[in-house]
Amino acid sequence: MLLIGNGRVITRDRHQPYLGDGCVVIKDTIIIEIGPTQKMREQYPGAEFIDVQGKVIMPGMINTHMHLYSTFARGMSSKEAPPQNFVQILERLWWRLDKALTLEDIYYSAMVVLIDCIKNGTTTIFDHHASPGAVRGSLFEMAKATKAAGIRSSLCYEVSDRDGSKIMEEGIQENIEFIKFAKGRDDLLRGMFGLHASMTLSNDTLNKCSKAVSGLEAGFHVHVAEDAADQVDAEKKYGRRVIERLAEYDMVGEKSIAVHCVHIDEKEIDILKTKDANVVHNPESNMGNAVGCAPILTLMEKGIVVGLGTDGYTTDMFESYKVANLLHKHDRKNPSVAWGEVPNMLFENNPKIAMGYFSRPIGKLAAGCYGDVIVVDYDPPTDLNETNVNGHILFGMSGRGVVTTIINGQVLMKDRKLVNLDEKEICVKARELSSKLWNRL
Repeated sequence: MLLIGNGRVITRDRHQPYLGDGCVVIKDTIIIEIGPTQKMREQYPGAEFIDVQGKVIMPGMINTHMHLYSTFARGMSSKEAPPQNFVQILERLWWRLDKALTLEDIYYSAMVVLIDCIKNGTTTIFDHHASPGAVRGSLFEMAKATKAAGIRSSLCYEVSDRDGSKIMEEGIQENIEFIKFAKGRDDLLRGMFGLHASMTLSNDTLNKCSKAVSGLEAGFHVHVAEDAADQVDAEKKYGRRVIERLAEYDMVGEKSIAVHCVHIDEKEIDILKTKDANVVHNPESNMGNAVGCAPILTLMEKGIVVGLGTDGYTTDMFESYKVANLLHKHDRKNPSVAWGEVPNMLFENNPKIAMGYFSRPIGKLAAGCYGDVIVVDYDPPTDLNETNVNGHILFGMSGRGVVTTIINGQVLMKDRKLVNLDEKEICVKARELSSKLWNRL
């Protein structure tokens, strides 16, 4: 039994949204009660007690689109001319990097980012992986890393035709085997079926993937119209727009994730709505790649579930929350927009998407939810209450303010010290492997 108390508790539970002096009670992996600190301590006298000394207690963050494999690109220079568009970014950076990855690279590049997740309070990730030079076993290597770190995760491999039919077939098999492996295995691991993007997938490959997922009870995790080039390719080759193509192969639905959706039209939005699809917005990545601003506010007005991800850009969901708020104000040239939509993405819709795969609620502190809890070092300079928690998070908190991270009832970081991982040793190994990878490139 574990008690985390003597803090300001933001629960995300509408029945008890905020406690000025509250305590979260976890038994094994599950939250069993939330209440006043003194009452909970009297009720569970033998339990371990973590005294947060007035700090903020809140649910762990969820990232619904991540790329762990991108780690070894940090600080890497290129001898080629700087890319001038999104396709060149793929060709000159990411498609060169992913081909060079070994299984050992995959493990350590994941471990570095998973440590960052713990330190920034991100407790659940939906990752999208690519390593054409080491497809088979790649998801299992990543699962080994997420298990070692203790992070709740959904993993998939991005199937693509860009590296030939053999690699494409290997990607299909890796997804199938991993989905079966992860299904019901434990509360920390799940699998999805990954696809790169329409512009690197033929109709034949889409058909094979659609048939492969039959009976697996898993959806597709796919990049959708991130750049206009994706739509140009789909219309030129197939006479369809991207969402139309994917829908023809039953790849748009309530268990699937359509990532980005920057360049979609009204007809495609209607298909997403009709199919009860999930969309994931990645504001920092979209800005960094200069691909445009996704019509997220319009999607949400239509009632489409839109989550928030980072596309590998960061592990700090507090940061992504801030950037999304700014981006849509800037795009609409209206300072009054995005106040409600962005927190809904992070605090309401990310948990909804996660519930499609995990058996208990995540992203909420209430009885019956998974014991995913973070403690943030934040002393509010103004009144903090149930009506203004989002404003305090937006303007006052950051990932680096997280001091304690608990996932599935296990304390992974306490008072900014990792409990089970040797960060220095992992980073030393990562630097050794990344230097070798850079030389191969």
